[in-house]
Amino acid sequence: MSIEKFTYGDISAPVHIIRSNRKTLGVQVNADGIIIVRSPLRLSESYIDNFLKEKAEWIARHIVLVKEESKKRSDIQKFTRDEIEDMGQKALKIIPERVKHYAEIIGVTYGNITIRNQKTRWGSCSSKGNLNFNCLLVLTPPEVLDSVVVHELCHRRHMNHSKDFYAEVYKAFPEYDKWNKWLKDNGSSLINRMF
Repeated sequence: MSIEKFTYGDISAPVHIIRSNRKTLGVQVNADGIIIVRSPLRLSESYIDNFLKEKAEWIARHIVLVKEESKKRSDIQKFTRDEIEDMGQKALKIIPERVKHYAEIIGVTYGNITIRNQKTRWGSCSSKGNLNFNCLLVLTPPEVLDSVVVHELCHRRHMNHSKDFYAEVYKAFPEYDKWNKWLKDNGSSLINRMF
């Protein structure tokens, strides 16, 4: 086995070594199937090579898992532009109403509301009180959409995720944890469908 390339049976992958002031040797397989070895600065290549041989079965198993996950993602049917536009239109009808409803309950004001097709965020609140929401929220249960609206509106009181911030969230939406968990468990399958 070369230090630049890992081989185990019919499985092979490039190896990338990152040396730093750390004391221990660690290995991971990243989302692209590249083996990342984190090593102390002065550790010899032969020691790293032996370490990879010891971990070969674990590494090979994780390379297979990463490839399967990647194939699943590529097999997912992406939303069309028309579908995304349709979601945006629905969100423009639903979300401002929910914002108005919860802003009155929480007792805050807000600026502009923008609907976006985002791959990273469900919502955001600027320091000026402008709110952004992901159009995909219209595909989630109504309680999930409400939990995101409440989360962003509570940033009008606290621009952080402090204890005080969450106290505001739970006051306005006691079931926040339940629906936030739904979003964590199921949200990525929706986001993966964005082209």
